[in-house]
Amino acid sequence: MNNIDLTNRYKSMIYRQCGESGLKLPAISLGLWHNFGHVNVYENSRRLIATAFSKGITHFDLANNYGPPPGSAEETFGKILEENFKSYRDEIIVSTKAGYTMWDGPYGDWGSKKYLVSSLDQSLKRMKLDYVDIFYHHRPDPETPLEETMAALSLMVQQGKALYVGISNYQATDAEKAIKMLREMGTPCLIHQPKYSMFERWVENGLIDILKENGVGCIPFSPLAQGLLTDKYLHGVPADSRIATSGIFLNESSLTAETLSKIAKLNEVAKSRNQKLAQMAISWLLKDERVTSVLIGASKAEQILDAVQALNNISFTSQELGRIDEILS
Repeated sequence: MNNIDLTNRYKSMIYRQCGESGLKLPAISLGLWHNFGHVNVYENSRRLIATAFSKGITHFDLANNYGPPPGSAEETFGKILEENFKSYRDEIIVSTKAGYTMWDGPYGDWGSKKYLVSSLDQSLKRMKLDYVDIFYHHRPDPETPLEETMAALSLMVQQGKALYVGISNYQATDAEKAIKMLREMGTPCLIHQPKYSMFERWVENGLIDILKENGVGCIPFSPLAQGLLTDKYLHGVPADSRIATSGIFLNESSLTAETLSKIAKLNEVAKSRNQKLAQMAISWLLKDERVTSVLIGASKAEQILDAVQALNNISFTSQELGRIDEILS
């Protein structure tokens, strides 16, 4: 694997208890939302997985529709796992999800038992696995009864296709209901995956308190706000940036004068902490012990190595937190 050393993989990583379960997750997990589809260079995808695992990142997060095309991220990951890490399967946490559009027709979207059961079966085949460690419902379904969706998650555990289950993108009220239902079904909700960063703090309006009260872990995604919480846009738009190459989830309209001013000021705070802005953004989430792990994405191995350095300083002074809040207000 291009001389990537796995011998010290647990030395530099922090592992946190996931809610009140017995499962520990690395403080930083790798998401495969981008850069693992058939459109991407396979060797680079393999290097990203190898680099992450060499640094103690044991958790790899997927969804049925990740690619492009949909499903291809799971296929790529399954191939990498089989060719390079088959003997390490018991040291690796694999999570996947279903809830967004995966195939045409009424059975390839949302949260029915029909869709969730079929989707996980397909995911297991793509990844060539007997089970996943965590299976999530990816988003709430306004039409399917919540009981049906949660019963489908519980069924996947009973059938041995998933060890744990979680929810993603659920607001506080629905999350609390889902957590209660799963507990009554005998399948505790392990974890919630919300969008959470210094630029998106809705989680703080009740959700994270509910998770703590119910012993449920929290794993924020988009901790860098799709790249805004980095120093890459301070001097224009780089040719290889997400704004320049995709523009779907982040585009130039996101780079307002006000946002750029906030980024520049946050960057100064990061410098005073001897961190890059991206590292501080990760540390800022991990300062809260209710956050189990932070889910990063990466297009280059160097970005993973950089992110892990955030763990060198995850405490903040009251002055630093006050300054950050002042900038973000």
